[in-house]
Amino acid sequence: LSNNKQWLYISCWGCDKVLIFDTEKQEMSGAVPVGDNPNDMCTTKNGNYLFVANSNDNSVSVIDLKNRKVIETLNAALYPNAPNGSTTNSVALSEDEKTLYIANADNNCLAVFDVTHPGTSESKGFIPTGWYPTCVRVTDKRIWVSNGKGFTSLANPNGPMPVKNSARLAYQKGDSAAKKVQYIGGLFWGKISIIPVPDAAQLSVYSQVVYHNTPYTKELESSAAGIDGSIIPQHVGDASPIKHVFYIIKENRTYDQVLGDVKQGNGDTSLVFFGEKVTPNQHALVKEFVLFDNFYVDGEVSADGHNWSTAAYATDYLEKTWPTSYGGRGGDYDAEGNREVANTKNGFIWNLCKKYGVTYRTYGEFADDYKPNIPVLKDHFCPYYTSWDQSVRDTTRFHQWQKDFDSLLAINQLPQLNTLRLINDHTEGLKAGKHSPAAEVADNDLAVGMFVDCLSHSSVWKESAVFIVEDDAQAGADHVDAHRSTLYLAGGFVKRNFVDHTIYSTSSVLRTIELILGLPPMSQYDAAATPMWRSFMEQPNMNPYSVKPPQTNLDDLNTAMNQWQRMSEQFDFEAEDRAPDAKFNEVLWVAMKGEGRPCPAPVHAAFVKNNED
Repeated sequence: LSNNKQWLYISCWGCDKVLIFDTEKQEMSGAVPVGDNPNDMCTTKNGNYLFVANSNDNSVSVIDLKNRKVIETLNAALYPNAPNGSTTNSVALSEDEKTLYIANADNNCLAVFDVTHPGTSESKGFIPTGWYPTCVRVTDKRIWVSNGKGFTSLANPNGPMPVKNSARLAYQKGDSAAKKVQYIGGLFWGKISIIPVPDAAQLSVYSQVVYHNTPYTKELESSAAGIDGSIIPQHVGDASPIKHVFYIIKENRTYDQVLGDVKQGNGDTSLVFFGEKVTPNQHALVKEFVLFDNFYVDGEVSADGHNWSTAAYATDYLEKTWPTSYGGRGGDYDAEGNREVANTKNGFIWNLCKKYGVTYRTYGEFADDYKPNIPVLKDHFCPYYTSWDQSVRDTTRFHQWQKDFDSLLAINQLPQLNTLRLINDHTEGLKAGKHSPAAEVADNDLAVGMFVDCLSHSSVWKESAVFIVEDDAQAGADHVDAHRSTLYLAGGFVKRNFVDHTIYSTSSVLRTIELILGLPPMSQYDAAATPMWRSFMEQPNMNPYSVKPPQTNLDDLNTAMNQWQRMSEQFDFEAEDRAPDAKFNEVLWVAMKGEGRPCPAPVHAAFVKNNED
């Protein structure tokens, strides 16, 4: 309420402004520039001040509404000038309007400010919350916090593959317990935290807990864990003998689905879909180089997974909209540079390379329909490399890359960072006339093997490193955690016949790549992530890798006409993750295991103990 008129204040998520609407004249009446990705807001009762949460800036803008200008910006992060990673996305005033509570979704906490005198506000401390707090409100001396992802991952005793017998019957009859979604998108049950307003002593204790729970510190932006003499630098900007990084991103597999049959690792053989017969090259890589059985993707699905894989961060826009889109309740696939509001403030790994003079090139990743999705990739992509088209084999993509690789190598123009997309381990289910799931995964595996074989026989093998990840792990079960996935590493300086049980994440891979290329971290996540220095050695091993021939018929087609085929016919495979994953996973289970075998119950843990500790 201002000058006896009602004003409507609208945070514009994608334009970094607060829009002002005159409800009397029914027209827009101006705008106030604020921080990046503004979202939740609150006003003082007298209508003099507006507080606006800016998720991509880790900040809150304080607006003098009478003069329509920002009079101060509150840094809600745990450290000054922190990169992306706090995700400030909700604000609430205490009843006396002297205290502002700010939800930091990715720090899992509330920041607390004394705003008695707007313009000269003071930080008072932090309060721990649950996982990904999305809203904070205050009533009757209690703080109410909605935790968007609850407190932990949940077990899925009926899946995510088919439930059988009594469980299926209960599901069909509408039993609510049996109807719980067993797919990763349904594992996050939101929770409400009710916190008594703390006094100064309690707030001090809470603040210490928050700092203790947060792995990111300012020091980690310029230095990282490691050992002296390692070829993975401990300090940003130090030289590494590795000059070329090849970063391959695949689609949607868990660890147990592919490597659960590897005896040296922590696997569950009952959950193996695509074991050694289907993926001989990926099995050979973990035996000849390094086996990682404690690697976790940061994203849940492709919509946030590709952004996590290339920026070590997903904005609040992506985190809040993909569940609606994937749940069939509206929205588009806005990731991978398809919509600017979904992009991180400072861009992706390629933007970082451009800023620091590191050469780069992409093959299919963030480059759809033979054109770049984002400006930074203009003139930095292979124009004939096929991105998302499952009618094209990954082995064909390998030859597309090889042609470009050979031409660049011949003129000594091979980029320092090369990002590639190999997609066919996604599969097309049992759709009639399409290649079978085993054939498509085997094609993907062969392409991986051919890639490492080619590189290892090239002149740059000694100074190259290959990192191969899945963008997410949504398409199946794992007995440790729904986020556990496969990670492959190869190169002249990579250890041989080694098992690394260290906890790694997608951000760990990016942190390792950044340190090799002399780049600083992009977010609080890769700054805090453990680099993979344990899996590298000081002296190179020049022995090349030899591709393993497929043991599965790559030409095998789906021919059966049944309910699973008919279900597959309804799926949309024109782009990633358009098919409903719960049903798609059920089809894959039947394709690989048969109808008569129920899926064992995976266990999903929030934290995994490092076997070396």
